[in-house]
Amino acid sequence: MSTREADPLDQADMAMLQAGHDAALDDLMDRYAGPLFGFLSRFVGNEDAAKDLAQETFVRVYQNRSSFKTGTLFSPWLFTIAGNLARNHLRARARRPEVPLDSSGQDDAPTIADQFPANDETPDERLLRDERHSEVRRAVAVLPDDLRAAVILCELEDRSLAEAAGLLSTTVKTVESRLYRARKQLHERLSRWLASA
Repeated sequence: MSTREADPLDQADMAMLQAGHDAALDDLMDRYAGPLFGFLSRFVGNEDAAKDLAQETFVRVYQNRSSFKTGTLFSPWLFTIAGNLARNHLRARARRPEVPLDSSGQDDAPTIADQFPANDETPDERLLRDERHSEVRRAVAVLPDDLRAAVILCELEDRSLAEAAGLLSTTVKTVESRLYRARKQLHERLSRWLASA
């Protein structure tokens, strides 16, 4: 487990929430909505689903406020709820795949910035970069949940091993092991791209 001390603001807000001051949830949402959305968005690979899951996470925080133990870290409790909801979402999605209304295969409409090559890239270079990014996203998406969560927190969100361990309610050593296994799997899946880089 992480040896970080419990954040006094989180403790105060949870104590107020447990005492019936529902407005304390707003403060928790203000502090954690951004990081939580980023984590969920990368975990499930869909921003709309991530927004819904983030809202549901805070609903669960409210519903289960009495089970939160004073003095424990709030963020691992929050991210555990979010991770469980995300895994349930992915299992449900696997049982009934979503068919997009737009059959173009594009996840998002291109933005104005997408119309102009970055750093004077040629169209071929830009296409190759976009393909490489898509392959990396796909490779991360098929990792087992525990490995994917470690990669998202440490590699994509640039969190420390200790912070990731706290958020995942595990040890630094376990996070290191998960990252090692994830990198090995990613290396195997992306070997074609690594050879051409």
